[in-house]
Amino acid sequence: MRLLFIGDIVGRPGRRAVAALMPELKRQYRPDVIVANGENAAGGFGLTMGAAEELLSCGIELITMGNHTWDNKEIFTVLTEHSEVIRPANYPPGAPGNGFGIIRVGGGGTSGAKIAVINLNGRVFMDQADDPFRAFDEIYDEIRASVSAVFVDFHAEATSEKVAFGWFADGRATGVFGTHTHVPTADERILPMGTAYITDVGMTGPLNSVLGIDTSIIIRRFRSQLPERFEIAKGPVSLNSIIVDFDELTGKALAIERVSVIFEN
Repeated sequence: MRLLFIGDIVGRPGRRAVAALMPELKRQYRPDVIVANGENAAGGFGLTMGAAEELLSCGIELITMGNHTWDNKEIFTVLTEHSEVIRPANYPPGAPGNGFGIIRVGGGGTSGAKIAVINLNGRVFMDQADDPFRAFDEIYDEIRASVSAVFVDFHAEATSEKVAFGWFADGRATGVFGTHTHVPTADERILPMGTAYITDVGMTGPLNSVLGIDTSIIIRRFRSQLPERFEIAKGPVSLNSIIVDFDELTGKALAIERVSVIFEN
């Protein structure tokens, strides 16, 4: 089987790129499962109902979030009405929404493979969150007997924390994909026990930007140390994603490939 994971979708330019490029991505790569990180999909911060439904209508089957989960008040309604949107599982007990989702692939009714996706926030240089390692253990023990594969969106800043988590989950997770930094890394590999790993998938947002934001704004902030309203950059959009082939019988990854496409927005 094959999974397509799309890196952090940034604002309207990112959403437009996904809508425009999805037909060709499906035709060329024929993924069985499509997942994307959408925590920046509404204006660069958070997710609205409209943005969520726009992405789901493109063929994305599950949307993960991150440290900007609560930035838009509509997220509470989104999480209530759309089980296809999940938030980091290591928020404190009582947080609305679910920290993992199940996608049924192929067949109908109760047939077909069941693919689990777990969303976790890192803790190094990030807002406070519960232990992501323990959260993974608890969820994995709960679902491992009932699913064919387990993928993790590990939304974190520090590369060391992401790499450590990849080794921690090796042999249990089918894939561990780092998100959050918006810069794709070139370290995709299959770990020894069969887990596909990459430190950061990258973003789906303006190419000529600083992490999706207008370059002049970010440069002024660095030079002046003064706050300034962020604006999404204009121009061509880079869609960063990965393709993972995996065996649904063993839950082991077989191959991982970075896929980057430029959309002239």
